[in-house]
Amino acid sequence: MWALGLVLGLCLPAWAASQEKPVIGVIEFKNQSGAAWWRGGVGWELASMLSNELAATGAFRVVERSKLEAVLEEQNLGASGRVAGGTGAKIGKLTGAQYLVAGTVTAYEENTKGTGGGISFKGISLGGKSSEAYLAVDVRVINANTGEIDFVRTVEGRSKGGGVSIGLYRGGFGGALSQENKTPAGKAIRAALVEITDYLECAMVRKDDCLSEYDAKESRRRQSSRGALKLD
Repeated sequence: MWALGLVLGLCLPAWAASQEKPVIGVIEFKNQSGAAWWRGGVGWELASMLSNELAATGAFRVVERSKLEAVLEEQNLGASGRVAGGTGAKIGKLTGAQYLVAGTVTAYEENTKGTGGGISFKGISLGGKSSEAYLAVDVRVINANTGEIDFVRTVEGRSKGGGVSIGLYRGGFGGALSQENKTPAGKAIRAALVEITDYLECAMVRKDDCLSEYDAKESRRRQSSRGALKLD
């Protein structure tokens, strides 16, 4: 019994360490696309939405935004999206984060076309339209202790929608992200955030053959990106 207790005493700490959830913080998203729905504050809204998705998996411990902003501002992470040399350990110590997730919207395209049979009254169109939105996000996972990028991936989100379109939104959606909940743009954003969440859980927690699925997606994305993106 003494020997068994000794073995368990040696093994349990190692097992417990292996079961610890990664502690991550999501910093403000950046925009390098021409998305008309992007407004001031949207970057942090996207960060909050991704934080919620990650927390909902139960696979991560997510650092609250309030704990991140002051330190990120001090290190100029909010502007650069990078960890300056020698500051990674400080950020990790002050926020408790082991990893920082940074996202940059690099592409957004939307195509709306008429399908016939629609009606229009005082600028509001009902039916007769079909829309598709495409969103690409470059995701980087920064090690808060070393400042190095441990994981990187380009994630895509696509969504189709139709039925109701408001003439007010010509050329873009306007307003806050909350108003995009049922639009093609909002659906594409949600699709991308879910895909980011699934990828991070796969790469950082599961670490199994799920990675081959994402490698295949990345290969298909690279092949399709060789030509100009066009929504039919």
